[in-house]
Amino acid sequence: MAAAKKTTARGRKQDRARVAGGQNYEVGYESKKTGRSASAVKKAVKKVGKSGKRVEKRLGR
Repeated sequence: MAAAKKTTARGRKQDRARVAGGQNYEVGYESKKTGRSASAVKKAVKKVGKSGKRVEKRLGR
């Protein structure tokens, strides 16, 4: 059997830099991190995109 291919370090780093608005655990994490509501995080993701830095800036962190 072939072993499952692991994500490269670059791929993991890029994934951590993004916020998936449809993933409740990511929205919850960002919500707790910024002290804002989950709906505010989702709105920020829709407005500025998936970039974590832009989302945090939009939320005023």
